[in-house]
Amino acid sequence: MLRTSRVALVPLLACLLLLAGCSSLSGTGDKGYITADGQVTTIPPEERGEPVELTGEDLDGRPLDLADFRGRVTVLNVWGSWCNQCRTEMPDLVTAAAETEETAHFVGINIRDSSTAQAKGFVRAWGITYPSFYSPDGRALLPFSKTIPPRATPSTVVLDAEGRVAASIIGVLPSKLTLTDVVEDVAAEGGGSNG
Repeated sequence: MLRTSRVALVPLLACLLLLAGCSSLSGTGDKGYITADGQVTTIPPEERGEPVELTGEDLDGRPLDLADFRGRVTVLNVWGSWCNQCRTEMPDLVTAAAETEETAHFVGINIRDSSTAQAKGFVRAWGITYPSFYSPDGRALLPFSKTIPPRATPSTVVLDAEGRVAASIIGVLPSKLTLTDVVEDVAAEGGGSNG
């Protein structure tokens, strides 16, 4: 009887292991962060939560407050100089920021860089013109805990004019056009402008 039970458990355990491996998120590999497929998730206006509150300092130690960006769409990108996928998507982000400068603000959250020197070098190398929160411990991600999985870098969140999460892209941007289309769609909603 015991032998039969063990034989029956082997296929069951194999199925459980297979199911455990299925996820839309890739593993952390040896880097300690999650990568994903760049899928866009949108939230209808009537289902959006409260405006996101985030204050901190930029890479130069100056105060930075997400509330200052309200009144227009805001694109927030989580990045680190250590992140290979951040390098992959940065040309698209920089181009999208330039193409939508009349419609949207861009701001970054730099995480897990041990010094601002690393982050500033990355900014110079890619010609990034928008500010970034400096958050080496990743605490700046706490207001986005329901949107961005832990250690999911890169990630991009689009906030509406009221500062509410309207869309997210977890993982590398599929393309510059994907992001600019999302920005234009959120901007076209109108209303909610605080100036």
